[in-house]
Amino acid sequence: MINPYLRALNQNLSLQIMNHNTLVKQTTLLLVNFRLYYGFTKNNFTFNLNNTNSILTFLLVFIGFTGCSGTSEKTSNDTVDTRPNILILVADDLGYADLGCFGGDISTPNIDGLALNGIRFSRFHTAPMCAPTRAMLLTGNDNHIAGVGRQALSAQVFGYEGYLTNRVATIPALLRKDGYHTYMAGKWHLGTGRSANPHEKGFERSFVLLEGVGNHYNSQGIFKGIPVSHYTEDGKAAKWPDGKYSTDFYTDKLIGYIDQNKEDNRPFFAYAAYTSPHWPLQVDEAYWKKYEGKYNEGYEKLKKDRLLSLKRAGMIPEDAVLPPAHPAIKSWDSLSETEKKRESRKMELYAGMVDNLDVNIGRIIQYLKKIGEYENTLIIFMSDNGAAGEDYYNNPGIKPYINPYFNNNFETMGEANSLISYGPQWAEAGSSPFRYYKEYATNGGIIASMIMSGPMVVKQNRIADNFLTVMDIAPTLYEIANINYPSEFNGDRLFPLKGKSLVPFISNKANTIHSKDYVFGLEHSGNTMLRKGQWKITNFSDPFSLSEFKLYNLAEDLGEIHDLKNTNPQKYQEMYQEWTNFASEIKVQLPGISYD
Repeated sequence: MINPYLRALNQNLSLQIMNHNTLVKQTTLLLVNFRLYYGFTKNNFTFNLNNTNSILTFLLVFIGFTGCSGTSEKTSNDTVDTRPNILILVADDLGYADLGCFGGDISTPNIDGLALNGIRFSRFHTAPMCAPTRAMLLTGNDNHIAGVGRQALSAQVFGYEGYLTNRVATIPALLRKDGYHTYMAGKWHLGTGRSANPHEKGFERSFVLLEGVGNHYNSQGIFKGIPVSHYTEDGKAAKWPDGKYSTDFYTDKLIGYIDQNKEDNRPFFAYAAYTSPHWPLQVDEAYWKKYEGKYNEGYEKLKKDRLLSLKRAGMIPEDAVLPPAHPAIKSWDSLSETEKKRESRKMELYAGMVDNLDVNIGRIIQYLKKIGEYENTLIIFMSDNGAAGEDYYNNPGIKPYINPYFNNNFETMGEANSLISYGPQWAEAGSSPFRYYKEYATNGGIIASMIMSGPMVVKQNRIADNFLTVMDIAPTLYEIANINYPSEFNGDRLFPLKGKSLVPFISNKANTIHSKDYVFGLEHSGNTMLRKGQWKITNFSDPFSLSEFKLYNLAEDLGEIHDLKNTNPQKYQEMYQEWTNFASEIKVQLPGISYD
């Protein structure tokens, strides 16, 4: 059988071969075989130079190679780059238990389809907030090393610059240099300055919301201080088309970018950083009406139901139990009928947003199938953190700063001028069976849904309970694209990657991802944790105190209910020392910690 990659190359080069002299014909054919070989073994390329003919052959190949290899400047339209496309789909504040394939009750057939043909990761770890997760995703490194130690903070202090620094190189920057098209649509949240823009961080085409939250229908800013949201396209100021729904429009943009270059035989990296289902909860009535009445029994019932459905789906152990509710949550039975009606509508809106998100993901999938690229596209779906418990409109410390354009009247819920969040009560149902939600470094804040599907994913329709983090995605993509992470980039020394490639695992060549003694630490705004094997320490004291760490054995206590700090002091001291080492490495700025 003729190799399909060689067939494609020969077809694209046939006209060139017909129109050149004999020497060029030979060179072109050599180039075909070299390019085929180079696409899979670039980093291990060797050549036999034992005789004159080999030297001549090498020179001919090298001449052709310099005209068509790796970088975007060098790639020729006459050459097929057989490396896979890469598509990352990020949901914003999606709950762990929401997806149908995870046992959820929201209709997500397109995402479920990815799971059917891929791997669901049940212990995928992110940061507890949006911006640090995005920094870790795009760099394969800790958020402090990347420069986003704390969301919404910009300071001239190591780790807290508020944008992606030159200490790291981004996925789009390295992929673009090596011949990939790089596209993005959605939320950036990694700096608003010109030098911090995605256009300067490796994206060839991009349409982005610079801030971390925005209206889903127009450019009305959430806060008085930023009354208009800021968007850029390819690094230049852009306007939101009034009335366009965010998830629909970002999908339009991403498909449009891919379509512009679909015929040039180069792979693409596309990053869909959706702002859904992040508050404000806004979506067309056609979507949320499907869920009307579905949540009338309340958030406590949903939390229990999802514990059972997650078990049925195989996402959590049969002996998993629910942790106690956050103390800020009122019991459902204590609410008035009017309050219950309002609460139910919140969840209906949220479910509608997730439903719409799935529809748009389906649009991208169908487009890729239409242009014949679906089978050659690695797709990663993920949420950026746990479900969101914020409720800014009803927060007395924040409400005075809300843009007066917005209201939270029942009659307008879901519309463009409505500012509704579903709060910690529904967030805990979304994070079932884990403790708490977004912002916390407990499992509810940092374990999120994640699916991989496409080329090299051999373990199809599988659930992987292995520990992994968002930092593992970048090295995975570099291995798939045949790229070595450099020690320097654009003249700057780089910190080494902290993540580990998932390629051996997804290709069924390894049963583990990280070793049992692998250490993963995390800190954001005083919410911190460290995990080593089955053990975890966490601290979310406010004000922060080094004495408030708690110790959990996750093999027996997934909900982080039983603090073993006093019953196992030796293990606690070991874990605390590991955290101290971690904090020193990334230069965490917290009370009680000083550096020479």
